Amino acid sequence: MMPEDASTRKGDPKLTSIECIGTSPVQRVVQFRIKPGSDLLKAIAEALKAERVRAGVFVSGLGALRKGIFRNLKVFPEKFPVRPENRLYLEITTPMELVSLTGWIAPRGDGGSEIHAHFAASTVQNDTVVTLGGHLTEGTICGIKVVVAVLVIGEDRVHAAVDQHSKSFDISFGENA
Repeated sequence: MMPEDASTRKGDPKLTSIECIGTSPVQRVVQFRIKPGSDLLKAIAEALKAERVRAGVFVSGLGALRKGIFRNLKVFPEKFPVRPENRLYLEITTPMELVSLTGWIAPRGDGGSEIHAHFAASTVQNDTVVTLGGHLTEGTICGIKVVVAVLVIGEDRVHAAVDQHSKSFDISFGENA
């Protein structure tokens, strides 16, 4: 039995910090290994399209990277949307271990899917292991043995659309998603 969907509980006084909430049935797990030299984000999009995945959650990402581009917010803008001058793009071109891949996939109104992913990778700097993280953008290149796993969920209770506050794509949950 599916738990009560929060879209039917709008105004619930117990949910003072929650923007939206909902449940989706788990359908399957899709796993794929990416060829060395491939762009990580483009390869993810290719695999999701091939497997007809429109909604899901990243549950794992590991392997080696040849290049990482970490996108992070430098400052909160006074006015949204976030612009390039509000961000830092850090490019690392030394061998890295992909130690984490998190995020979501949600259907957009135009029939496509929005992929929102963050990653963490460790590298050696001055004989010390350091770990960096940020938003996954195009330009992060796979090294060897990069494997990603996505938990596929039902797409009828989740969607991605431009958020009125941030003026960027965000995810919404619930029956009316």
